[in-house]
Amino acid sequence: MLSVQGLGLHHSGNYLFSNVNFTIKKDDKIGLVGKNGAGKSTLLKMFTGGINFYEGTIVPEGNITIGFLKQDLDFVKGRTVWDETMQAFEQINILKNELEEVNKQLTTRTDYESDDYALLIQKMTDLNDLLMHHDAYNLEGDVEKVLFGLGFKADDFHKITDEFSGGWRMRIELAKLLLQKNDLMLLDEPTNHLDMESIIWLEDFLKTYNGAIVLVSHDKQFMTSVCNRTFDINNKKVDDYKANYSKYLELSKERKEKQIQAKKNQDVEIKQMEDNINRFRASATKSSFAQSLIKKLDKIDRIEVDNDDVSKFNIRFVQSVVPGKVIFEAKKLGKAYGKKEVFDEVDFFVERGEKIALLGQNGQGKTTIAKILSGEITDYTGEWNLGHNVNIGYFAQNQEEVLTPNKTVLEEAEDAATEETRPRVRDLLGSFLFQGDDVTKKTKVLSGGERNRLALCKLLLRPFNVLIMDEPTNHLDIQSKEIIKMALNKYEGTLIVISHDREFLQGLADKIFEFRDGRMKEFLGNIDEYLEYRQKESIREISAERSKLQLAKDATAVAAKKEVIVESAPIVIQSKEQKNLINKIKKVEEKISELETLVETLEKSFTTENPSDETLENYNSKKEELNSALEEWSFLADQVEV
Repeated sequence: MLSVQGLGLHHSGNYLFSNVNFTIKKDDKIGLVGKNGAGKSTLLKMFTGGINFYEGTIVPEGNITIGFLKQDLDFVKGRTVWDETMQAFEQINILKNELEEVNKQLTTRTDYESDDYALLIQKMTDLNDLLMHHDAYNLEGDVEKVLFGLGFKADDFHKITDEFSGGWRMRIELAKLLLQKNDLMLLDEPTNHLDMESIIWLEDFLKTYNGAIVLVSHDKQFMTSVCNRTFDINNKKVDDYKANYSKYLELSKERKEKQIQAKKNQDVEIKQMEDNINRFRASATKSSFAQSLIKKLDKIDRIEVDNDDVSKFNIRFVQSVVPGKVIFEAKKLGKAYGKKEVFDEVDFFVERGEKIALLGQNGQGKTTIAKILSGEITDYTGEWNLGHNVNIGYFAQNQEEVLTPNKTVLEEAEDAATEETRPRVRDLLGSFLFQGDDVTKKTKVLSGGERNRLALCKLLLRPFNVLIMDEPTNHLDIQSKEIIKMALNKYEGTLIVISHDREFLQGLADKIFEFRDGRMKEFLGNIDEYLEYRQKESIREISAERSKLQLAKDATAVAAKKEVIVESAPIVIQSKEQKNLINKIKKVEEKISELETLVETLEKSFTTENPSDETLENYNSKKEELNSALEEWSFLADQVEV
């Protein structure tokens, strides 16, 4: 499908890649791994032609299509979510427009025996065949499936895209890419704007995707589930593992042990050569031998071993004074922004030492609650109380809002330190991968991952007995996430964390607060138990949304048909049979009206509470009755003579 030979890329004399070779086949699901700056995103851009100043060749085999998730959105203002998503089918839309034009010509022309007319008929046949090949007449079902999977509701489909946040607009862009069904799909951190439910749906979608995928992600569980092959970018080369991420870790460990031993042997050889050079360099009879050793030494390809062992980072979040038993207690807490209510009537309390995860779709109020508890938001309804001796460390989701742009990394850390922790500042910065000249960087030039690491380091420099952390793993590489998780597992204080990273939360959170539809529900259990419960609920919710959408379509179709009958000439009853038909139609219309009211009432209840099995069964039964009644009405209406 795509062949890479002798690939090399350098900048200012330093190689990012050198002599890289591999082939991507049709069913490959490849995960790109490597430390930050190794070249993962760069490699994806090279595949798309975004970077073309490289050595070697990147050759697509045949006329393959390549799709890449764009980060710069160019939506046309005023389009609905549905209309924007339908832009995924650009080629199909062109074919449909061509077919419409051909049909228009066929209905207006009268030269039926001419060659031109025959060519038009042939073109119509060819266009129909192409559209059938692309399954163009079943696109709506695919669009619904993908939009529901990415978290949109039926009511969102006809809203203008301008109403949605950047994160939700990125979901629309992702939906378009998934629907295009490219031969090769390139995904750079596709889960960044997704909540946990949407991540799991995307995971299942990609596992069965009929094409090749190259994926960059810092979500270990996502990578393990989706990928069947792993490319490890390190030391300017690409190591190819025919395994998913979990298996890759095992194989990589074995390879690294061999590398370490090979490096030790090489170091011994180099040391011996250097000793001989120093010994013979001053000798008149052996200086030429020393020169040959120097040339040989220069040609040695030095073995480098990445040290990604996090166990050596012995960092910990220090608890301050021991607080009272109750940390937070909230009663009828609510928050609205203008007319938009985020949540209402929220009651909860948090006890000392609990590790709680706040979960739910984006926009449901998790960050808002975190800001209220940390004192960032003071305008709300209801009340909440802070426990005795509670002091809070808050990690904000957008670190650019809390870092001083013109301070260096070292200055920012030193300002956060206490007298006791000041001597540890440089050591802690080193643990968070700020080494050498990195500490002199201004915070305004830091990447998203670097800002997060600096903010986490600052939390370690001051003791707190409560940590509130909003997406602490955003932009972090896998090694940094492991360092943070290890430190939080050792933390003896109270933790409230917002995260969509399942692997990060496993073994960390022992209680879940779920935010959904303006309410908060407490779930006693770990993340795996919660996800099992959530998966069942999601199936019901999507089923209800699909039913709601289908019902709206059916009602529109019936209304259109009724309108046609009403606008037709008056019905002339010519027989007793015709009169009976009219009476039957009236009775069926009454039944339809009753069933529509009942189904609508059930649907409204779904928005305020999760339906029980019995309620859902009743809903589906009434919907089937309604569909049958609609079919009966349509059949009877066709029998009436007008």
